[in-house]
Amino acid sequence: MEIMKLIPTGKDYLWGGTRLREEYGKKIDLTPLAETWECSVHPDGPSYVANTTFKGRTLVEILKEHPEYLGTKVKNGELPILVKFIDAKKDLSVQVHPSDEYAREYEMDNGKTEMWYVIDADEDAHIIYGFQHEVTEEILRKAIRTGTLDKHLQKVSVHKGDTYLVPAGTVHGIGKGVLIAEIQESSNVTYRVYDYDRVDKNGRKRELHFDKAVKVMSMNVASDVSHKPKLVQYYPGSSRELLCRCQYFEIERIQITKNFIFSVMETSFQVLMCLGGCGEVQKIDKDRKTMRFSKGETLFLPAGLGRCQIIGNVEMLKVRC
Repeated sequence: MEIMKLIPTGKDYLWGGTRLREEYGKKIDLTPLAETWECSVHPDGPSYVANTTFKGRTLVEILKEHPEYLGTKVKNGELPILVKFIDAKKDLSVQVHPSDEYAREYEMDNGKTEMWYVIDADEDAHIIYGFQHEVTEEILRKAIRTGTLDKHLQKVSVHKGDTYLVPAGTVHGIGKGVLIAEIQESSNVTYRVYDYDRVDKNGRKRELHFDKAVKVMSMNVASDVSHKPKLVQYYPGSSRELLCRCQYFEIERIQITKNFIFSVMETSFQVLMCLGGCGEVQKIDKDRKTMRFSKGETLFLPAGLGRCQIIGNVEMLKVRC
């Protein structure tokens, strides 16, 4: 059982930029490079393994052969999360994702609750998070028809280090100038509500899905998304900060100046996303075999791997179920 370094699939959505290639070392020949699906078993964007005896194979193939790598908390034998980097050079569409129940019945996919960690943001950057006031289907249809949807949406200024949990059913959008790490359910179901009348590289407007969207969205006033205190623990040479815990995933931000020791239990796999710096990770056993990693790289640690250590000067997100 070894630590796996992952190779992502890239997406060239029209709102993307170039930062993932220029600053995060993504060797993907797409322009723009909007997203990299770092840890994914979804058929729309699988990730591959760069090392170990599994080198060159998809993560989904490996987990089918070794379901024990997922851990005892994963019940259906499939990786339940999808981990991404997202570079929004332009505004993303105003959109919504369905619940598990709706998506499984009508889309043959999971629903999509997601979490955003803001890696970087322009000074005037914002996100869209729900509505400023209660709306109805009639109000929304008129607003889209007349180009006035903006006045109903709640806009939230964002800053580096912010965290947002976006439950399924929440109308949302990432604004231009925001670079984020996204952890979500393993799903690719998105209903576009509004797309700023943009056209793609072929001169066509992207499809909207308003009729589906109104069936799954919350039309109430958006919940409070203001920053709340997080649990921070300090250790010699490192610290860990709980960013999010929900029914689908738990995410910590790890800052390391010297070393960080942790355990990967039999209950769940873990995913490490390197946001900055570089270091080495090793399983603490008699071999002490090390693997180097750097900014922009993502690692998969099988459940039951045991005690591990990260050495270096590095900022990471640590994800588990």
